[in-house]
Order: sequence, then C-alpha cells, then structure tokens
Amino acid sequence: MLLDRPEYVQLITDRLEDSPIVGLPGPRQAGKTTLARMIADALPETDVHVFDLESPADLARLTNPELALSPLQGLVVLDEIQRMPELFPVLRVLADRPETPARFLILGSASPELLKGAGESLAGRISFVDVSGFSLSEVGSEHLQDRWWRGGFPRAYLAKSDETCRQWHEDFFRTFLERDIPQLGITIPAATLRRFWTMIAHFHGQIWNAAELARSLGSSEPTARRYLDILCGTYVVRQLPPWFENLKKRQVKAPKVYIRDSGVCHALLGIEDRTALASHPKVGASWEGFAMEQILSVTGDRNAYFWATHAGAELDLLVFHKGKRLGFEFKYSEKPSTTKSMHAAAEDLDLDHLYVVHPGKHQFPLTETITAIPLPELLETI
Repeated sequence: MLLDRPEYVQLITDRLEDSPIVGLPGPRQAGKTTLARMIADALPETDVHVFDLESPADLARLTNPELALSPLQGLVVLDEIQRMPELFPVLRVLADRPETPARFLILGSASPELLKGAGESLAGRISFVDVSGFSLSEVGSEHLQDRWWRGGFPRAYLAKSDETCRQWHEDFFRTFLERDIPQLGITIPAATLRRFWTMIAHFHGQIWNAAELARSLGSSEPTARRYLDILCGTYVVRQLPPWFENLKKRQVKAPKVYIRDSGVCHALLGIEDRTALASHPKVGASWEGFAMEQILSVTGDRNAYFWATHAGAELDLLVFHKGKRLGFEFKYSEKPSTTKSMHAAAEDLDLDHLYVVHPGKHQFPLTETITAIPLPELLETI
C-alpha cells in the first residue's frame, strides 16, 4: 500500500523547473526513494535515469562520474548520494552547462557530510526540499490517533498491526545504529548511541542540559554535544532554538530537544500500547512534539523558536509565518484554559495570535487573541 504525496510531488517538480539540482535530505526510510519514483511518473515525457549508490552495479557505472553523467538528458536521480561526496564537484560542472540538458534529483540521509558537501560545491545551483514521514495532512485527520501512536515513517504507519509497527521500529534502530551511522564515518558503539537516544526521549520537550545528560551517560559535555549533533544531523532529533526579545527579563538561551517522530519516541520510551500512552508521564510531551512537527510541516522550521524566561513565563512554539507572529501552546486536555504564562507571552512577544492546540474536537475562544483549537483545524487555518 502506498499513499500519494501530491504536495511534495508538485513542490519538487516546480523546484526542478527553476533549479538544475534539487536535494531531498531526510531521515532513512522516510519515503524519499518512493517519492522520486512518483516524481518520475509525473514527468512521463522526460527521460529518467536512476542511480542507487548502495548498488555495486550503479557504483560501477559511476567509476568515471563526469563521463557517465554528461551525456544524460532529462531527470537524473542519485539516491544515497552521501556515499559518493566526490559527485558534488561534478554536479557543479554539469549544472553550469548552457541550457542544462539534465536536471538532477539527489537523495540523501541528511548527513552532515551531505549538507556540507552540497553547500560548498553547489551553492546557488541547488534547492533543498526537506522530506519527512507522512504528515497528518497526508494521512487525513480521521487517522490522527494512528499517526500520533505509530509515527510517520511509511512502513511503520502502514504496518498491518501495532505489533508489526513496533517491530519495524526496533529493526530501524538496529539498522540505523549498526549500519547507517558507521557508513557516515562515525565510530560510536551502537549501544552507546542507542542509550543516548533513549535519554533524549526521556528529555523530550525539555531544555537541553548537557551537564545532566553527560553525567547520566558517564561522558564529558563535549561528547554529549557531539552525540546530539549526530542525531540532529540525521534528522531523528530536533533542536528548537530559543527566541530572544529586547526585554528587561532574563531569558533562557539553551535549545529544547525533541524526538522528531512520535512513533520513534514511543518506542524509545518503551511504551507498550496506546492505552499505556494515555497514562504515561510523557503523554503531554509526546502530544507537544507530535503537534509541533505537524505545524512545522506547514510553516517550515526556518523561523521557528520557543521562548522562556527564568521567571517562568514561556511559549512552546513561536513561528514567524506569512508576516505574522504566531504563538502555540500544546495542552493534552480537551478543555484547556489560559494561564498567566500565556498572557505574558502574548504581551511580551506582541503576538498576532496565540493558539492552544489540544486533542479535542471543538474550537473556542479563550480571549480576543487566544484560541483553543484542535490540531486538524489549526493545520487548515495557518
């Protein structure tokens, strides 16, 4: 079973018209290869050439990459390009040819090496479209509980049962830690990185505290920071940066950390089933991370922050979107109410509106500038 992803297909085909190279960074197993096939099908009159750089045969075809790629016209798909960083200078030359007879779609597992190589060699020639798993908008709001519990990785979400879904997560952890991370040239024991990843799940939605995590891990703060950078660079953990206003208040300057996929978060926390999630101490944080990712799938994450003061005022998410300052609070309650912190955030940050995002079914005003709203309705509003 496949889900159509028309918004991604349209966005990427539009970018291919404007840029000679389009990059699709994202986590492993997020559906990038399937999406590339959909794009190829949407361009029926275009020649399509696919190179899977995990295939020995395709690697052999690219022994002399400039000689192999120069004659090609139409769409050239290079999957798992981080395995051949030497392709970036070649792509720069090919992108600068008159009339650019070929367009290049490059897929990678969002490694720091991929982003660095593309940024240095292809600046001004490449357009990035970050690819994540299925969003709530793609699966339909009627499947909110499924999407929240299982997460958005296609094979996890589409699994025939919750038990199969959980087994997929365990297999994903093993493959990611034992194969994918070492392929990036990172030599950290899989068990150590799995332990750190699990610690991040227990800190999900909290302010990053390198000292506390380092103590728990039995390592130094720079080591904990390096591990965090690896997980963020492979798109499985998100750092949400703090926002600073010119206020006469001491403001928090450390980022918040989140497990980006809700299903991965639940698996790392060892939550057995949906019933256990409802009574778990991290259910509120899980809801916050899940809802936040859905909002960022609409607004983008380039201008997204949280805000907090040492006096206790805070805002879960601040987004600058379409010329407006929008604030978001996440409450796992069907009848949320305002708090002193919300009023402080609305006033200090001069918000155009503050939305309190809850799992219920009804939207209702709390004040003139604060609205309680279900997640599906919010995604249609912003």
